Amino acid sequence: MATARHPSAVLYADVKPFPALPACEHFAGSERLIGKAFALQQALGPIFDVTCDCEDGAPAGAESAHAEMVAAAIASADNRFGRAGARIHDIRHPQWRDDLEIIVGKAGHRLAYVTLPKAGGCSDVQIQLAALAEIAQRNGIERALPAHVLIETHGALREVEQIAALPGVETLDFGLMDFVSAHHGAIPAAAMKSPGQFEHPLVARAKAAIAAAALGHGLVPAHNITTELHDTRAVFADARRAREQFGYLRMWSIHPNQVQPIVDAMRPDFGEVNEACGILMAAQDADWGPIRHDGHLHDRASYRYYWELLARAQATGMTLPAGIRQQFFSAPPQSP
Repeated sequence: MATARHPSAVLYADVKPFPALPACEHFAGSERLIGKAFALQQALGPIFDVTCDCEDGAPAGAESAHAEMVAAAIASADNRFGRAGARIHDIRHPQWRDDLEIIVGKAGHRLAYVTLPKAGGCSDVQIQLAALAEIAQRNGIERALPAHVLIETHGALREVEQIAALPGVETLDFGLMDFVSAHHGAIPAAAMKSPGQFEHPLVARAKAAIAAAALGHGLVPAHNITTELHDTRAVFADARRAREQFGYLRMWSIHPNQVQPIVDAMRPDFGEVNEACGILMAAQDADWGPIRHDGHLHDRASYRYYWELLARAQATGMTLPAGIRQQFFSAPPQSP
């Protein structure tokens, strides 16, 4: 009897697979906070990524020492799941290339991604992507290191479609605070928090443009932080609004209290997950040919939708049936 073929090995022969990333990205700048983030990740599982911050987190004048600390943390056993990245300095800061040399050189084999801040446009991203690839190759890292690009300037927003089309980009992230500040007071401070961040027309326009560009090019749109640190209901509400009204599938966290409500809000609908389980099991039994399920026809187009839904459910820690976990998530996918 032939081995059942895994959806990731069958459904993407003619399209790029959509990244299956955790729904939360937690930022930590100091050695102490990075350690706390890894401890929380070990407790909850790989339902969120840890981004070690070399930009806002690095003390002025000690940037190289900070990058060395970040590299050591990412390379350490505390990074149990290999889901840690680093935000480097922006392209106009003299340290940005040194950040890459240190972190990729010393921890590239354990580095999940590199976050690129404050790009002025597509050419800035291209320069940093080229440097990232060259440094990785020089250090014997065979896999491509993904880049997460912050869209937080006028230029980057104007060229967001070109940025999204660049090879090597995995997410587009909205930088709300810098974006509002770049408007020189034309957007009020109230737009940096809710409900203003979702209702001011210029901010809502930017959120929608970034999400559309990301999704249109097979990237994950990542939503900005919420400034509410302790009211978990408010954090959940912001994350749910970002997902349901603007199409964001991932969100930044800046405090451990924010991680679980963000993950909970980003989880798929339970009913759809159950439906996905039934459809995908039947599709695999039919060797991924068309099927009829509950009176509806399904083929590879709908299978991709339900497979990505199921992958998001797994990434957010939803409890899936044992058979689904065994069939789709317990072993490496089979080759097509």
